Amino acid sequence: MDPTSLLLLVGAGAAFYFLIIRPGRQRQKQQQALVAALQPGAEVMTTAGIFGTVAVVTAEQVSLEVSPGVFLRIVPAAVARVIEPAGGGDGDVPEPTGEEPPVD
Repeated sequence: MDPTSLLLLVGAGAAFYFLIIRPGRQRQKQQQALVAALQPGAEVMTTAGIFGTVAVVTAEQVSLEVSPGVFLRIVPAAVARVIEPAGGGDGDVPEPTGEEPPVD
């Protein structure tokens, strides 16, 4: 095997590692840190796009309250992200008033 072929093979292996394996491991570590930091009362979004408030956290499952009195049990890996509370009326998103919008 000539040195050029060997160098090409090693380069392809290094590219595979840095483009596929390493980012996957970093995402896995971030997901584990996110799940480890879950606390009751945190608002989260699941991988299915369901929003809810964490009620109970165990090693095997997370209980989400998606509506008053309505709970879902999910696996911790299904938590996609924690939703940060709004900055307190900065004008970006209007607060709901409880009234129906006018119909044209």
